[in-house]
Amino acid sequence: MRIRIVDAFTDRPFAGNPAGVLLLDSEGFPDDTWLQQVAAEVNLAETAFAHPLPPGGEADWALRWFTPVTEVDMCGHATLATAHVLHTTGIASGEVRFAARCGVLTATAHRDGTLTLDFPTAPLTPATAPPGLAEALGAEPLTVLDTGEHIGDLLVELADEAAVRALTPDFPGLVACSRRGIIATAPAGDPSRGYDFVSRGFFPRVGIDEDPVTGSAHTALAPFWSARLGRDELTGLQCSARSGLVRTSLRGERTLLTGHAVTVIDGELLTAP
Repeated sequence: MRIRIVDAFTDRPFAGNPAGVLLLDSEGFPDDTWLQQVAAEVNLAETAFAHPLPPGGEADWALRWFTPVTEVDMCGHATLATAHVLHTTGIASGEVRFAARCGVLTATAHRDGTLTLDFPTAPLTPATAPPGLAEALGAEPLTVLDTGEHIGDLLVELADEAAVRALTPDFPGLVACSRRGIIATAPAGDPSRGYDFVSRGFFPRVGIDEDPVTGSAHTALAPFWSARLGRDELTGLQCSARSGLVRTSLRGERTLLTGHAVTVIDGELLTAP
C-alpha cells in the first residue's frame, strides 16, 4: 500500500503542515484500530485515509482523518494533501468530492498548482473565557468565540501580531479549555507583507501541541476577519515554526480555502490491514 507525506499550504518542502495520505483500494475502511495505529506510527498532526465510492453518488471518495491519538470531524490540510495526491497521480482531475463526518467537501485543482477546498463556515458564538485560559495561553484574550460542533475550538483574539508570535503556552493547562483546541489570532502588523491576519493553533487535547497550519481553523478565522476588515477575500498566515499561507474566500455558509501542496515522501506501507 502506497503511503505519502504531503506538506500542505506551502509551495516548498519542509514548510506548511505535513499530512500522511493513504488511498485505499477497498470499498470500505479497515478496522478503526488499524487506522489509529497507522496514524500513531506516522505521528503527524493528521493522517488521511480515503477509498473510492461507487459512481453516481454525492461524493467520489470517502475520507477520514486521524491524529496520533484520535479521529477528528474535520481537517483542512489533510484534505488538501489528499486532493493533491489524487491530482498529481492522475487519479482525479478538476473537482473531487469527499464524503466526511462533517458532510460533503470538495477540492478543485487550478492551473497555477493551487487547490481550493470548499468547507462549511464555522458558526461563531460569543463565549466566556474558561478559568485558567489566559494563564495557560500566556496572554489576555480580547475576544473569545466558540467555533461550533465540527471544529470545537475556541477562537481567541489577542492584542496584536507580536502577542500571537510570542506565545509559549502551558499545554497541559490548555487541555481543559476547549473541546478540541485554541486558535489564537490577531490582525497583521504590516498587511503589505502579503497577509491580513495571523494565527496559531494549539490542540494538546487531541495529541497535537501546536499544529503548523490548520485549514479547518480558517473556516472560523475567515468570517471573523471578514467582518472586522470588510472584505470576503483574505489571506491568513499561520505563524508556526513551519509557517503557511491560507487564502480564504467567505461565501456565506461555505468558506473556500486555497493553497499549495508538495509531496515530500512517497513510500510503501508494509503492514496490511
